[in-house]
Amino acid sequence: MFGCDPEEIAITRNASESLETLLLGLNLKSGDEILTTTQDYGRMLTTMRQREQREGIKLNLIKIPIPPKNIDEITSAFEKAITPRTRLIQIAHQINITGQITPVKAVCEMARARGIETIVDGAHSFAQFYFKQQDLNCDYFGTSLHKWLYAPKGTGLLYVKREKIARVWPLFAADQKQASDIRKFEEIGTHSAAPKLAIGEALLFHNGIGGKRKEARLRYLSRYWMDQLKIMPKIRFNTSFDPAQMCAIANVQIEGLDQGKIGAYLFNKHRIFTTPIVHEEFQGLRITPNLYTSLKELDRFCEVMAAIAQKGLPAA
Repeated sequence: MFGCDPEEIAITRNASESLETLLLGLNLKSGDEILTTTQDYGRMLTTMRQREQREGIKLNLIKIPIPPKNIDEITSAFEKAITPRTRLIQIAHQINITGQITPVKAVCEMARARGIETIVDGAHSFAQFYFKQQDLNCDYFGTSLHKWLYAPKGTGLLYVKREKIARVWPLFAADQKQASDIRKFEEIGTHSAAPKLAIGEALLFHNGIGGKRKEARLRYLSRYWMDQLKIMPKIRFNTSFDPAQMCAIANVQIEGLDQGKIGAYLFNKHRIFTTPIVHEEFQGLRITPNLYTSLKELDRFCEVMAAIAQKGLPAA
């Protein structure tokens, strides 16, 4: 499904474990720089800051527009921030708080030309929209399988390019004879095998639908509700409508109102689940329809959002 050698894939417990294996396992020294964005996943930022505090590694953060006018703005932002000390770029394939899809391949190829390694956070992109490893051209990749593949919680995936396996220390110590063996990353002590055994069923379900058909349906659902709300006054999108920059996830806000209160009202009054996002650069509601979401449900969501935009939140 990912289009790589099986001996470049390890099964982990989630994207966080996959990415922390890389961020903590790569040999970086004091003064070396890691480049990522202010919108990177919180746990990954915490991991990088820990290395910064303990080892003197420098974390270099860039801001990207919300949303960008075009996807090349993201590539340019990364390129401009590179310094002679940049050793590693971490980039989210799809930013979890906005749904922004990033130009991973362009960034990875730009980095490789400068001798910089790349980690791709694919927690939300994997199995949501269709791609292969060759479409990314990254050195390392981590994802969860419980999100868009619908495998059980406690399943994730780690990709390490074969020639780089020996360079990454595992989170749990492994025998020296495993230095170049991808399985060293699966040495995590006693744990339940049940979640891993269910991955095959999730793959059967995904492949039965077809990755490209699944992506097409998710894109249809997201545009269905976005097109209804984009004409409404006071409603602002923090996600681009450009198909190259979004798929199923989008972020929307009603100007002048507390987004957390909107989210609470939607759920408590209408049982509509959203994810309120409060970030230092923006705020809004993350909306994520899935294959089982009906058009009737999306119509209801749009009706309620339109009413809030026009009249405000009802008095408590």
